Amino acid sequence: MIYCVRNGAAMSQAIFTTALTIGELEASFPLYCKALRILIREEKTLKQIQRSVCWHRLEKLHHCLPRQYKDPNHLYFHLKRELNG
Repeated sequence: MIYCVRNGAAMSQAIFTTALTIGELEASFPLYCKALRILIREEKTLKQIQRSVCWHRLEKLHHCLPRQYKDPNHLYFHLKRELNG
């Protein structure tokens, strides 16, 4: 099971009702990227995006499988450049 914990304390920004497995997170990766793209298109600030569920799940994937999944910051700047370019 995946639990969202930062520095030993539960995160206050996003509350997850059920813990997801890595397989479930991986299966939803395209959905998280699509949500990130929508947030960028809506011109949300990076700080606002970092409080989103998709951001936290992308962080979790990167933390657990860093070779397969890029840091959400990298994805953010890549998608932002792609949408603005």
